[in-house]
Formats: sequence, structure tokens, C-alpha cells
Amino acid sequence: MTTIIAGTNRADSMTLRTARLYFDILKELGENVKLLSLEGKEVWERGASMLALEQEYLIPAEKFIFIMPEYNASFPGILKVMMDNTDIKKVWWYKKALLTGISDGRAGNLRGIEHMTSILHYMKVNVHYNKLVLSRIKEEIGKDGSVMKPETENNIRQQIADFIKF
Repeated sequence: MTTIIAGTNRADSMTLRTARLYFDILKELGENVKLLSLEGKEVWERGASMLALEQEYLIPAEKFIFIMPEYNASFPGILKVMMDNTDIKKVWWYKKALLTGISDGRAGNLRGIEHMTSILHYMKVNVHYNKLVLSRIKEEIGKDGSVMKPETENNIRQQIADFIKF
């Protein structure tokens, strides 16, 4: 199973729209996939709701896809808090991850992707080489979650196809 993590807890985010796009493509390809939105999730401590989230979305996953917005030249703290409150050996060790960064600006969260790569390597996760950065995301993904530029959809589909083989 693959779990897609929409790496913010902000309501009505472009991150969640982008994550849903990835989810839909993976479903279309016949993959077993779940989507984890951090919106409204209690991840601040290792309590009952965090344990339930871990059991449903994280421990069973063999692969993860992180969709991460740029927050202050990195990724959102809520994502790091969630990761810090997991059973690291059960959730992360020896699994695989794909990283996609998004931003309103021109860098597509490149720094955040590199930061997350270092964290995941520390947690013994194998990170896929094709790290996609989606800049000016509001020009790439519509409010309805549709892709506005064919080349962007092609890049996403190629990234997903490569990750399925990984």
C-alpha cells in the first residue's frame, strides 16, 4: 500500500488538492492507495488519535508520497510533529518515499524537499530520485483539482510511473 501525505493542516489547501490529484492517478492505475490529510488531525502528541492514524495510514504503508508546501523555506511544522510522534522503527524504517514540493513562488519548495530528504534518510527511508517541484502552483492546479497545463500532468504521471517501479 502507498500512503499519500498532504503535508499541511490548513483548510482548503492547494496541497490537499495536489494530493488528491496524485490519489486519483494512482487509483486509475489500479494501485492500493490511501490519502492522509493532516487537516483536523490531532498529531501534537502520541495519544489515541495519533495511534489510530499510525495504524490506519502509516504502519501498513510500504511507500509514502509526500506533497509538501513551502513554509518559511522548508515544509510545515505540523508534518514534522506528526513524524516525530510516530513509532519510527515501525512506521519509517526501510520503506520508500516520493517527494513533491509545491509553492506559490518560483522554487517549488526545493529547500523543503532537500530538508525532508535528509530527515527521511536519517529514518532509514529510501527516497526516490525524481523529486518534482511545482512552482506557481495556482497556475498549475485549478481550484477543482484539475491540471491546467498538459506538461505538468505528464511530469506528474511520469513521476508516479517511475515510483510504482521503485
